[in-house]
Amino acid sequence: MAEKRDYYEVLGLSKGASDDEIKKAYRQKAKQYHPDLNPGDKEAEAKFKEASEAHEVLSDPQKRARYDQFGHAGVDPSYNAGGGAGAGGFGGFGGFGGGMDFDLGDIFGSFFGGGGGRRVNPNAPRRGGDVEASVSIDFLEACHGCEKTVEFSHLEKCPDCNGSGAAAGSSPQTCPDCNGTGQVRMQQRTPFGVTTTMRPCPRCSGKGKIINNPCKKCNGNGHVRKNRRLDISIPAGIDDGQTLTLRGQGDVGINGGPSGDVHVDVLVRPHPLFKREGYHIFCEVPITYVQAALGDELTVPTIDGKVKYKIPEGTQPSTTFRLKGKGVKSLNSNARGDQYVTVTVEVPKDLSKKQKEILKELDKSLADAKYEKRKGFFDRLKDL
Repeated sequence: MAEKRDYYEVLGLSKGASDDEIKKAYRQKAKQYHPDLNPGDKEAEAKFKEASEAHEVLSDPQKRARYDQFGHAGVDPSYNAGGGAGAGGFGGFGGFGGGMDFDLGDIFGSFFGGGGGRRVNPNAPRRGGDVEASVSIDFLEACHGCEKTVEFSHLEKCPDCNGSGAAAGSSPQTCPDCNGTGQVRMQQRTPFGVTTTMRPCPRCSGKGKIINNPCKKCNGNGHVRKNRRLDISIPAGIDDGQTLTLRGQGDVGINGGPSGDVHVDVLVRPHPLFKREGYHIFCEVPITYVQAALGDELTVPTIDGKVKYKIPEGTQPSTTFRLKGKGVKSLNSNARGDQYVTVTVEVPKDLSKKQKEILKELDKSLADAKYEKRKGFFDRLKDL
């Protein structure tokens, strides 16, 4: 297995980056390398998966803490950067010679944190980790809702050992050092006499069982990492940067605990005509000088198709009209925003000689009609 790059390096961050900085960096990478935006580009696809994996770990406080302390091995037991991870070795975090999975924080906290505090039961059910994913959709798909297939990587129960960690035909055995209790009695001589404490059994990592013949597929961990494709429904009104949560589709739980969730970051591609602010839609419609002067019935594009709208005579450039209820549907109700249409007056170019003469004649006619109004303006101007 090729050695993985540092997750902070993948996202272009320093180790002390905040949660907001991590999310922002991931979104930038996702938009840059998303497969939908780079069809057929294998290098972009690989970088997208690398960024997604980095974000999945660094956005989870517990996973990030383990990664900061132990590197890739702290968050992925199947990782083998230099041959140290194995079926029963300490470097593979598979147990002290037994291939068992254990929680680094629980074990090291018990040994070095003293006997105080409540020790976490390693056999207790634990919820699986959450997984991060993303999907790219069109602007109109976000407005109306759509069906998409999202891809992500998560931990599943090992199919070969059914999650037991033991090879086929074998099963975990009672630890001979602690007789299955998961704890051993330790005595220490002090100036005040001999003290006795109970500590997690180092041989079985406090689980009371050991695996003498670990499963080769999962190295005794009981779970394997697999890629998964899942069809999801994206609701109408979703906006760029919002997140959908798929309950129970993340990493498999430990000791019968519930599975984690999948958080899908939605990336919305921009539209050439429409812009969105909240649930309102904005667009510009070009009109001619004559349409602005005389008024006209315009054909206006909306997210639902074309509609007719009549503008009055004397419409000025940059006038904005409101189309009530033609915006985006609210995620939490059936209410819809509005659409705001701004008209832009197009000035004709490359006029013929005859067209220029007509415009000059029109301008003179308008000037004569408004002479008195203009004369009053210039008279007041002289007094300034």
